[in-house]
Amino acid sequence: MKLASCILRTPLLRYLALVTCFLSLSGPALAQDQTQQILDDIHSGEQADVQRPDQERQLPLDDLRKFTEVFSRIKDGYVEDVSDRQLLESAIKGMLSDLDPHSTYLAPKAYEELEESTSGKFGGLGIEVGMENGFVKVIAPIDDTPAQKAGVQAGDLIIKLDEKPVKGMSLEEAVNLMRGEPGSVLTLTIMREGESAPIEIDVTRDIIKVTSIKSRMVDNGYGYVRITQFQGDTGTQFSQALQELEDKHGSDLDGLIIDLRNNPGGVLQAAVDTADALLDEGLIVYTEGRIQSSRLRFNARAGDLMSGTPIVVLINGGSASASEILAGALQDHQRAVIMGTQSFGKGSVQTVIPLDETHAIKMTTARYYTPDGRSIQASGIKPDIEVKPAELTELESRARFSEASLSGHLEGENEEKAREERKRAENEESSPEDRDYQLRSALNLLKGLHILGRKNADASQGDNR
Repeated sequence: MKLASCILRTPLLRYLALVTCFLSLSGPALAQDQTQQILDDIHSGEQADVQRPDQERQLPLDDLRKFTEVFSRIKDGYVEDVSDRQLLESAIKGMLSDLDPHSTYLAPKAYEELEESTSGKFGGLGIEVGMENGFVKVIAPIDDTPAQKAGVQAGDLIIKLDEKPVKGMSLEEAVNLMRGEPGSVLTLTIMREGESAPIEIDVTRDIIKVTSIKSRMVDNGYGYVRITQFQGDTGTQFSQALQELEDKHGSDLDGLIIDLRNNPGGVLQAAVDTADALLDEGLIVYTEGRIQSSRLRFNARAGDLMSGTPIVVLINGGSASASEILAGALQDHQRAVIMGTQSFGKGSVQTVIPLDETHAIKMTTARYYTPDGRSIQASGIKPDIEVKPAELTELESRARFSEASLSGHLEGENEEKAREERKRAENEESSPEDRDYQLRSALNLLKGLHILGRKNADASQGDNR
């Protein structure tokens, strides 16, 4: 800080004019008590010390002049008449969009859309998107939505919406184009890794109803919970799903698969509640930002609903934000094995700041960190076991030849039963987990952990006899 001292020996009216000059130069940085002190010194005829703020923290006057010059040039010379309000709103949008892909200006309708996206019902295609190099990037298609059914994949770059190029659009403008009347068709032109040319996908808009939790038994004793998106009540739904699986099994589960693939995130508290259901204690996630309100810590309460049951969490490049918080917490506490491929890496916190009753800004205010202090931002969660997606094809082999094929073989006690089981297996259609290589890998790992745990328990009981 610099101190600018001056002795004023002019009439009081001029004193006040000079003080006003000082205040206008230093702006709001001069505190009210400092202003009063200056006035008191002037009245008493003493030297007035004015504390000027650090010049590095002042608004850059040259850049402000440049801004007003550009503003004036556009007003006077643009091919069409542009209102002051439109220019100022465009300037606000530009300021925010240039910060990062997730900071944006929320016009009146954006409030409703933000509420819809976290409540689980909204109109559109059913994809979570962001911006990358001026194009719209698909973070993840949402389960059972038009986009997923049409074949849109995580990582796709949308370069055209119908005939309109995306380059140069703001994310808000692109999202508005993707929304529309249910039943109307939108053609997405997409660049996809591994494809030599753009591909076109027709998607029929619909009312998107997102079911946060889906659960089922994938094998005797092994439960599967799919979290498609983190909504306000996802934590409660997750706990209920676990209880229903155990009721269906008739006892505690032998293992659990939590599927977070292509889950774009959602409500932070929902991810915290889900992690809390599986942890006995300790830090779940914390955030760090420049302002005090952006520095938060979330801790688990006592009580693991699964009582230490082995868990495998599936993630991929479409797992983002809240999904990464859950996966990172379970990984750091060694409560689950993380399997799949590297997650998206969206580790920043956005805060909605109202400007008035109809406008707001959504601005990045903090970063997420896992319990061990790892930043999720741009690095994501690395799986403990990498399993890439693959198509499973059973190889046809020659006719089965075994002891039972030998003429005059000794009859086995369970030979007839084994023959019937083989025939039944050959006639059965493959299950979803048979077709999903990552899911099958997770199930096989859980079975191995359960067998190993049971053997260790039996050995421990034998030692205590």
